[in-house]
Amino acid sequence: MALITLLSDFGSASGYPSAMKGVILSLCPSAQIVDISHDVERHHVRAGAFLLWMVVPYFPEKTVHCAVVDPGVGTTRRPLAIESGGQLFVGPDNGLLIPAAERLGKPKVYHIQNEKYFRAKVSRTFHGRDIFAPVAAHIVLGLPLHELGPQITDFIRLSFGEGVRRGRVLEGEIIYIDAFGNVITNISGKLLEGITPGTMLVVEVSRKVASARAVQTYAEGEQGELIVTVGSHGQVEIAMNLGSAAARLRAHVGETVLITPKL
Repeated sequence: MALITLLSDFGSASGYPSAMKGVILSLCPSAQIVDISHDVERHHVRAGAFLLWMVVPYFPEKTVHCAVVDPGVGTTRRPLAIESGGQLFVGPDNGLLIPAAERLGKPKVYHIQNEKYFRAKVSRTFHGRDIFAPVAAHIVLGLPLHELGPQITDFIRLSFGEGVRRGRVLEGEIIYIDAFGNVITNISGKLLEGITPGTMLVVEVSRKVASARAVQTYAEGEQGELIVTVGSHGQVEIAMNLGSAAARLRAHVGETVLITPKL
């Protein structure tokens, strides 16, 4: 099965994702293409990296992930191809691919240099179409990554960090806000295991303080109530039943989060 995923900040209403699909299908008509998302916040490499990290465990071996959140397009930033845990990745050297690749195993990272596998004319502003899409198609057809260029170790790394427990307080950072307004943190869900469901909590987001309740499901919260739970991704998230926790807390990615049981 020739399976290629696409992730970008191009916007699902734009023509750019379709252009990439056209290039892929012209080289590999049998390819199955799965859209992870084309609505990553514009230029937000970290958000794109989180989405890719979140979904890669659920794809089969030999899947090729083509991810393009690339504010440095046309500059000296390098195009990369990566193999890790039996899956493959194509995209820019800006950290976008690394958390997902490291989640699967120990990545082997290659600097794409062989222009034989690019489109004949490469735009300075659309490497997704002219470099990453055709390279992804060639890889899914069986191209070994070493044919693309040399293996490197000085690629740009990106980390979401890791939340910690300090006494009674869970401390972390917002790493993503989803379409429901759920505030996803870098605090592992394992750190919430010591807090009994139903416990009242104080949630502080960059000095904005609110009450919340520890729960196991969204529906346990009253409508409009802030809740704290472990999301399907395994991370602690602040949510609101039938509402947006992000709007209530005026929360933004990168802000510090403190969660403390009430005395």
